[in-house]
Amino acid sequence: MEHFVGVGTCYLDTILRVDYFVEEGHKAEAASIIRRRGGKCPNAIEVLQQLMVAEAAALQVKLVAVLPNQFTPASVDFEVSFAGEDVLRHCIYREDEAEPARRYIIRNLQGSSNTIIDHNPQGDMTLAEFKKAAKKLDTEAAWYHFEGRIPDVTLKCMKHLRLKYPGVKISVELDEPARPGMPDLAPHADVVFFTKSWAVDKRYSDAQSFLDAQSFHAKQGSLLFCTWGDEDAWAYEPFGQGLVHVPAYRVEPHLMVVDTLGAGDAFVAGILYGLIFHSEDWSLEDKLRFANRLAAKKPLLEGFAGLREVMEED
Repeated sequence: MEHFVGVGTCYLDTILRVDYFVEEGHKAEAASIIRRRGGKCPNAIEVLQQLMVAEAAALQVKLVAVLPNQFTPASVDFEVSFAGEDVLRHCIYREDEAEPARRYIIRNLQGSSNTIIDHNPQGDMTLAEFKKAAKKLDTEAAWYHFEGRIPDVTLKCMKHLRLKYPGVKISVELDEPARPGMPDLAPHADVVFFTKSWAVDKRYSDAQSFLDAQSFHAKQGSLLFCTWGDEDAWAYEPFGQGLVHVPAYRVEPHLMVVDTLGAGDAFVAGILYGLIFHSEDWSLEDKLRFANRLAAKKPLLEGFAGLREVMEED
């Protein structure tokens, strides 16, 4: 594998930290404001960049996302946020746009919960734009990971890759069951990430029965993952171990939870890291355990900076 390509939305996050949520019509003052780059794929890429430092094998990491004009402050800040690496070379720059996709996050410091409001003035990626980005890479030695937020376009992109570059690996996250067409993505991916909310929406009360049922709808041979909240994680390997379960990793009780936002992205990054760099020497259980620990450690940090060092402290 020579390239990893994350396909998803890149946000400019504005996080308002408040002592408590107020009732409608009342006012409150933020304890602090944090601005940073966010989004599922950008977050996963940031974690992968840290984990790759210890690996001898080279992997070029790229992001395919719709961004405003390349010379706007937001686009420049996004580029700097990836440690100067050429991650954004294959992004889709809308030259007539000045504003990035934004997320406004209200974080309740008492309950460590987040209320998230998205605003994307640019509109979503089109199939033509994705084809152009994939053509720049023009290789089968690549792993494409899709956020899965726009099912209709994502499905067309996955089909294009299967036709044009049949040797690529494809993974996808499915976490919003209400979006029409989302279940149609699973049969076209080699690796599928589900969430507890997806399973519960489908009227399943446990991950085991849910993954067992999903194995009939996914691509033959697909590797399936499901995180069950903060309790545990499950995987289904059709031609190997079958169902594999790993209990949740518990951090020391005296350690303070700082930022839960992006813990799920850290889990995905941990699994992808295991699949790409340790496909032979780690068992599926090893990969699950590593990703679980990564997701449990992430809330101890504001953002993702320093996550690799925190992992090495054990």
